[in-house]
Amino acid sequence: MNQLNIYSELVLRLEQHLIMIYPECNPSELICQLLKALEINQSSTPSIADEYQWSEKDIMLITYGDSIKGKIKNPLNYLYHFLQNNLSDTISWVHILPFFPYSSDDGFAVIDYLKVNDSLGDWNDIIQFSESYQVMADLVVNHISSRSQWFEEFKAGKSPGKNYFIEVNDEFDTSQVVRPRITPLLKPVQSHSKNGLSVDRKVWCTFSSDQVDLNFRNPDVLIEMVKIINLYLDKGIRIFRLDAVAFLWKKSGTSCIHLQETHEIIKLFRTLIEYKCPQTIIITETNVPNRENLTYFGNCNEAHLIYNFSLPPLLIYTMITGNCLHLKTWLMSMPPARMGTSYLNFIASHDGIGLRPIEGLLDEKELNTLVNTMSSFGGLISTRESDTGIHKPYEINISLYDALQGSAEHGTDKWQFERFICAHTIMVALEGVPAFYIHSLLGTGNDYKKFEHTHRNRSINRHTWQTDDLEQCLSNPESHHTQILNEIKRLIAIRKKQAAFHPNATQFTLHLGTQIFGFWRQSIDRKQSIFSIHNISDESVNIALSDINLITTDEWHDLISGDKINDSVICLDLKPYQSIWLSN
Repeated sequence: MNQLNIYSELVLRLEQHLIMIYPECNPSELICQLLKALEINQSSTPSIADEYQWSEKDIMLITYGDSIKGKIKNPLNYLYHFLQNNLSDTISWVHILPFFPYSSDDGFAVIDYLKVNDSLGDWNDIIQFSESYQVMADLVVNHISSRSQWFEEFKAGKSPGKNYFIEVNDEFDTSQVVRPRITPLLKPVQSHSKNGLSVDRKVWCTFSSDQVDLNFRNPDVLIEMVKIINLYLDKGIRIFRLDAVAFLWKKSGTSCIHLQETHEIIKLFRTLIEYKCPQTIIITETNVPNRENLTYFGNCNEAHLIYNFSLPPLLIYTMITGNCLHLKTWLMSMPPARMGTSYLNFIASHDGIGLRPIEGLLDEKELNTLVNTMSSFGGLISTRESDTGIHKPYEINISLYDALQGSAEHGTDKWQFERFICAHTIMVALEGVPAFYIHSLLGTGNDYKKFEHTHRNRSINRHTWQTDDLEQCLSNPESHHTQILNEIKRLIAIRKKQAAFHPNATQFTLHLGTQIFGFWRQSIDRKQSIFSIHNISDESVNIALSDINLITTDEWHDLISGDKINDSVICLDLKPYQSIWLSN
């Protein structure tokens, strides 16, 4: 297909998207504006993406720009040099959490999408990261800060911001709206009408009164967002995280989540981005029940990757109860990601442990066991208002290292390190791309001082390291911080050499009882098999090799320990929280 035909195909696809989103608008005019915003014209030469945009060598790091600070340089500079000195051979993707000027929510109430926060650095720092890593940036599409210029324009009745927000009148039925927070949905605002008089209005705020939802019913808002995408591409951003995208479109009398127009806007973003820079990856952030989350793959035309949101609470529940039944049942139910898509696996992030993704996976008693155990380990519990008006646990806020300090039955015990490493060994081997929160790599504990300062639950797991303190910890070979970082780096180094750990390699769940969690991976070319087997209990467990169905004509060895499995071995003795990766 020649260049002109490819461009014509692009225009046709955009027209189809826009007819679905804005049936009352002229698609031709909107298409011209969108292409201009992304600096695309008929002479633009589209590039071609690789068949696979990821491999077993890809590992993501999740971090704030100021997770590491010093006294001389800006935080982004300290972070970059820490990665270069400690993780350059380990990670390939870096998610730098919102690095823009903001007014609240640690960056997710963006004041200005086009600037880097002066307290972190500038665009040159972001470009420096992009020269060494695939950088993921947050496209905070659903809302913007109440201190943004757009919202100031809304209050003053001035263009363009006066039409960029959702004004709700009494006729709009919000009774079915799904809420992720217990804060009021509508915020009273005094603004100016056309004749300059002050009027009282109510604007939509899904998350907080400082995070005002944008009105995507106005095509101008869509065009503004595409301009932002274009800037980020120019600055070297190659992975876009669509934050809170599930809530994008509002319609009276509906849940106002996962609406068709929302899905169509994601498809439109992908169509535009793939033409401009097809190596770019889109990840949707949809912290919702598992079946709803899976819909964001679309027909391989929405997200390239989706977060495996059910994994953190299920895996933590498994590790503290010593029972893998629910984790195994969930894994069997997960469809293999189609080529061109994959899962993003994580156990911890800047947010807490979301509980909505395990609705229907754990019963109420089991959920209470998880919540109560995490609370006893120093965790904080955030709630949301259910459809019936009852406050239900929504999120557990706790550092992962402290979350795995013991078991539900016995409390804190001596297996914290082993349990923590076992959980990550499972994650690293699963189908998908592994993502590590920086505080998991460093074994950071609960930050109670930060929580006391901010009074926000999530602050407990958003510690800021002073570079001198971190260097001192990591220079001590006996510190758990050093031991965790070294062991996880060793496991990642092993993973990166195994074709069977490709994010799209085949995966089957093994049935080895409730104390042993296991699954089989096979490389895309079918040449390598790996049996990933984990004792998730605090007891030693024997496992018969006959239960694994190893092919006896192959030579097998444990990638983790280096031990060979010879003909005389009938069963394996797994110590508490021991993992093995049996490979041929």
